[in-house]
Formats: sequence, structure tokens, C-alpha cells
Amino acid sequence: MDHQPAIWNQHAECLPREQLLKLQLQRLQHTLHSVATHVPCYQNKFKNCGFEPENLQTLEDLGKLPFTTKEDLRLNYPYGMFAVPMRDVVRIHSSSGTTGKPTVVGYTKEDIQTWTELVARFMTAAGVTNEDIVHIAFGYGLFTGAFGLHYGSEAIGASVIPMSGGNTDKQLMIMQDYRSSALVCTPSYGLTLADRMEKQGIDPRSLALRVGLFGAEPWSEQMRAEVEQRLDIIATDNYGLSEIMGPGVAGECLCRKGMHLAEDHFIAEIIDPDTGQVLPKGDVGELVLTSLTKQAFPMVRYRTRDITRIDYETCECGRTLARMEKTRGRSDDMLIIKGVNVFPTQIEEVLLQIEGTEPHYQLFIDRINNVDSLEIQIEVNEKIFFDEMKQQRTFVVEAEKKLASVLGVSAKVKLVEPSTIVRHEGKAVRVIDRRQQ
Repeated sequence: MDHQPAIWNQHAECLPREQLLKLQLQRLQHTLHSVATHVPCYQNKFKNCGFEPENLQTLEDLGKLPFTTKEDLRLNYPYGMFAVPMRDVVRIHSSSGTTGKPTVVGYTKEDIQTWTELVARFMTAAGVTNEDIVHIAFGYGLFTGAFGLHYGSEAIGASVIPMSGGNTDKQLMIMQDYRSSALVCTPSYGLTLADRMEKQGIDPRSLALRVGLFGAEPWSEQMRAEVEQRLDIIATDNYGLSEIMGPGVAGECLCRKGMHLAEDHFIAEIIDPDTGQVLPKGDVGELVLTSLTKQAFPMVRYRTRDITRIDYETCECGRTLARMEKTRGRSDDMLIIKGVNVFPTQIEEVLLQIEGTEPHYQLFIDRINNVDSLEIQIEVNEKIFFDEMKQQRTFVVEAEKKLASVLGVSAKVKLVEPSTIVRHEGKAVRVIDRRQQ
């Protein structure tokens, strides 16, 4: 690229890989000693596989250790995975788990400082500066997203509008009146804002928005293009999860060829989600993360269930940190339809390439006479919805043909009127699986 913004931490983000790997090993050894001393769950795991922290001599040895899973966190609810006494915990967050009790995570003062540093890194990489007014439309509360971006923005010196989620009309009024220049929200909510702007006749060019930092749900490149075109911004991706840190694990620079992993604070592995075997570099699989500097809530080989791949080549921006691709979905919300693995993001990629479709859809999965069926409800623009029946049918047949060629399984397409599908201010609800009901 002709222009790249400043690098927040030149030393850490451009560290030669040989030095980075040495740092990872040193920090990993420290983390393993900490959890072996202070966390009963890890004491039992290590005992069961005959592992002592002193046994770890290389980074490759990490692959010999057992995984940490959501089930481990559930069994140790709420504080059983903490590695420090509660008097050292200054912040408690929890995940927005959809089943069972949430995952409770703790932060020491140093953890909060690390979190702030890592978010400031990816926000700077995305072009945010101390001249920006950052509009945060993530919900504040136990969810980590809003606070992480809030801290990072303040560290950079930007002005922060802690808008929180909801009340789309007020969001737009604030953006107009306060001249917000950077938007933080989910990509699906970015499209909700675009829908409302169009209904109210607001020209995106009349706003001061220039960049969006989107996270908390998978989204496709087609959806990115839609967000950029309709909001007239540069849209960047970032990645995080409460169990590991919150936002700050990885984020895009303006090259937008993958999200730079904070490898000085986390080790990333890619495994086969079925066998658990570590895959060769460059392969697509499930992301497994080990924290290297977390004090209150360290994680060793945590199975994120997110599907991605990692590129270890140096980026043209100058950062030496590896880059992870956009997540392609999750291994645990991967849909198995007639024995075929299907990700909602695959469907989104196809739909947004079809002229006339809106970026709003839902998948309905049923089991009829012991056979799986997939129906995709797609919003289309008014011209197509009110078109002649014959032309509608041609549209549906073409969409079904394209989906079948990509997915390897047939799907029924149903066209619905614009604004039919319920809009969500947080993560979009894409899948309704009625097979177990």
C-alpha cells in the first residue's frame, strides 16, 4: 500500500520471528508453571498425562498437552479457573453463552493494561488516531467488546462516545451531531444502520464516518463490500473472545490481508476439529489459543471452535506477526445437512453475489421423514419481490443452482419482502435449526 498508519508498538509488532519464538517459549514456560501451581483443573490435566512444566523444552511440546474446553470452564464456574486470589482481580466479565451458565473471566490491573495495549495496536493499524471520535455501538456490560475498544481508543487519545447498543435512531442522531469518525459494532448492525439511514434519506457522505472496526460475529468479504459501499467507510475486521482476552487477540491493518495475531501474548495452533491433531502451516482448521501473559485467567490450548487459517509471511505493512483469515464459521455451529458440512458464511458469500438480494437472510433446517431439509429465506429488493411470478421463479432457480454448486447440498430458496427478517442490534440470528424441536 502507498500509505500505512503508524505502528502502535514498533518493537513488539515488528519483532524478528526468531526473537518472537524465543519470547513465546519463555512466556509459555512461565504460564505453565503458574497454572500448575494455582489452577486445580490444570493440575489434574497435567497429572493425568504425566506432564511437568519442566518437561516443556520447545514450542512444539505444547501439542502434547490436553486441550481446555468450554466444558472445563463450565465445570469450574465461576472462579475455579482463576490463577490469582480474588483480591488481585479488579474486573470480572462473562461471555454471552447461549447455553448453560456464562463463562466468567477475571482481570488483574496488569491484565487490563495488556488488554488496552493490544486493542490500541489493532485500532492504530486500522487507521484510528487521536484526531478521531470513536462511536462504540457494542453493548456495555459483562460483554468484553465495548470496554476493550473503549480502553484502546482512550490509550490512542481518541475521543470516545460510549453509545452502547440499541436505539438505532438515536445512534444516527449522535453520529450526525457529534461527527463520529470511527464506528465500532457488529457487521450486521452496521447494515442495520445503513438500512435506517436509507429509510431516513441520510446520505452516508454527509456523516464524518471514515472507518469501521467490526467484530463479534463472522462475516464475508461480500458483506464487507456491502458495508463499505452503503456506509461509505473503510471496514476492518478484528477478533477476540472473552475466554482469552476479549477484543485484541487479532486485528487487521489497512492491507486487509488477514488479522495480525498478538503472538507475543498468545500462541495460535490450527487443529483438525475432529481428530485434534495439529495441522501443517497454512491449512484450514480450528483455532486453538494459549495465553502467554494473562495473570488472572490464563488459558492453555483453549479450543475456540472458530474455523480459520494462519499466514506466517511478513505483511507488506511491515508487521512480522502472523495473520489469521476471517473466521469461516465455527466447528460447533457448523451445520451438517445430509452429511455435508455447511457454514452460514458460505451461504452469505453466494447470496451477496446475486443481484437484487439484500444482506439479510435466515436459514431454517428441518427433518422431514428422517431427511434433512434446508430453506433459506432471503430478503430481495422491492423490484424483484413485486416482479412477475415467472421472473421470480427464474431468480429462485438461479439462486438454488448457485447454492447447490457451492454447498454440495440442495437448498430451497424463499424470497421475502424487504424488512421482513427481524433486525438484531447485537449478533444476527442466522440459523433456526428445528430438527431437535
